[in-house]
Amino acid sequence: MTKNAKLEPMSTRPSKQLETFENPQPERDYSIRIRVPEFTCLCPKTGQPDFATLHIEYVPDRLCVELKSLKLYVWSFREEGAFHEAVTNRILDDLVKAVEPRFMRLTAEFNVRGGIYTTVVAEHRAEGWGAPPPVTLP
Repeated sequence: MTKNAKLEPMSTRPSKQLETFENPQPERDYSIRIRVPEFTCLCPKTGQPDFATLHIEYVPDRLCVELKSLKLYVWSFREEGAFHEAVTNRILDDLVKAVEPRFMRLTAEFNVRGGIYTTVVAEHRAEGWGAPPPVTLP
């Protein structure tokens, strides 16, 4: 950064807008793994907060998700009531719409509620895309 460069102030408001940037290696299949340990939403039955860790894994095509916008997007669920299954699939759908990845998996590990832990796993595969075979090293 130059001496006179101005930093843009960070947003202090949640947003449903997911920003992207160009994949620097679109010709290569590679994995991006993002862990979001502070996801919160509200129980639609009681209004009490639900807490989860989101694990996002994807193989980008042309675009990658910009992390600041992802943080503000995740923050936007804090005051929304949502069943675990519905919110996990909604987040996956929004990410797929924004990024159009070759593959994406969202694992949402919810903290205990009423003595029950819930983990929801949702996946997307682009038409015609197949995972490369695993590499076994000696």
